[in-house]
Amino acid sequence: MITQFVSIIQATPGLDLCPGPTNQGAAVDRDWSEEHDALRHSLRSYVRAKVTPHVLDWEAAGEVPRSLFADLADLGVLGLRLSPEYGGGGQDFWFTVVLLEELMRCGSIGVPVAVMAHAEFATMLIDRYGAPALRDRYVRGASAGRLVGALGVSEPDAGSDVAAIRTRAVRDGADYVINGSKLYISNGTIADYITLAVRTGGPGAKGLSVIVVPADSHGLRRRRLRKLGTHASDTAELFFEDCRVPAANLLGAENAGFGMIMSGFEGERLVLSVMACSHARLMFDEAREWGHQRRAFGQPVLGFQVWQHRLADVLTRIEAAEALALRGIDLYVRGRPAQSEISMAKLFATETARFAASECAQIYGGLGYMEESLMARLHRDALAMTVGAGSSEVMRSLIARANNLVAP
Repeated sequence: MITQFVSIIQATPGLDLCPGPTNQGAAVDRDWSEEHDALRHSLRSYVRAKVTPHVLDWEAAGEVPRSLFADLADLGVLGLRLSPEYGGGGQDFWFTVVLLEELMRCGSIGVPVAVMAHAEFATMLIDRYGAPALRDRYVRGASAGRLVGALGVSEPDAGSDVAAIRTRAVRDGADYVINGSKLYISNGTIADYITLAVRTGGPGAKGLSVIVVPADSHGLRRRRLRKLGTHASDTAELFFEDCRVPAANLLGAENAGFGMIMSGFEGERLVLSVMACSHARLMFDEAREWGHQRRAFGQPVLGFQVWQHRLADVLTRIEAAEALALRGIDLYVRGRPAQSEISMAKLFATETARFAASECAQIYGGLGYMEESLMARLHRDALAMTVGAGSSEVMRSLIARANNLVAP
């Protein structure tokens, strides 16, 4: 029976981008603390006991349960980088790395996608730019797991090209009236609020604003989309038809939204970099284990040199991707300019995840095409990584501009 071949994750030895002090091969020197180790230990136990056993049910449901957010809040990790005065942890990005690595062990990329879309993407902008009343309501509620957020930027005609956003918000007394639509919005159907990019001024980047839209606002409709992968993370299309939102929900100044949105992209791209490295490492570990166990023509699959070399190539790329990710995180945490390095990390790590997916699924043969197989699910989940938070093509353009590769 096929189930006898299905791999089950139990304390899989995956990537630790945040190595402890005993790791002598880290690409970036930094102080490590018992706090990081304690966080990793508690998260690993939680994921093994409370997440991994349920991911297939969550994938079938098309969403994670709200109890996941409440559990992570109880562990003190849901708002790791949010302001302590509003219930957050006030920590740097290294703590988010630990959270991501441990969540990725569950074998369902939709789980960390849902958590990051809520805490790192949607709520971070409110924490950075919201008035005290907004932060008290949404940041505090998000950190406590009472509210779930979504970030609404992409549209049918505007994905990576943020300046082309068309959804419009017009001031009408004490409200903004919003008309338009959003597409590919993670957490879109389960969110209690959407941190929404809208056009309040003229064309281009200078006419954009960001406003917090309660999900129960009159005039907002939501439709769940069906995806090839990341099934545990719901993705939605949003429709705004004369949707009224209090003007007090505006983040910062009117027409100053472009800079806010772009300020969040570096963190998003680092999140994707870490996820991609962890995803590739997990696939490699699974493929190596399978290669030792599965026999063909009288010997283990890894007895054939062709597979020794193919997995050697996979591992080499993973190590390089991890080094680039470490470099980007180090610069980001120290507040140094890092658009080029972060773009390189996101580009290479996500392309590596897709390469690893193809190679590691191949060694599984027919089992690598069965939904019952962890490897099959990891394979199809890798496909979205080169698109989210800016496509590979956009990353290459950013790298080219940052390094004087564009002819005048």
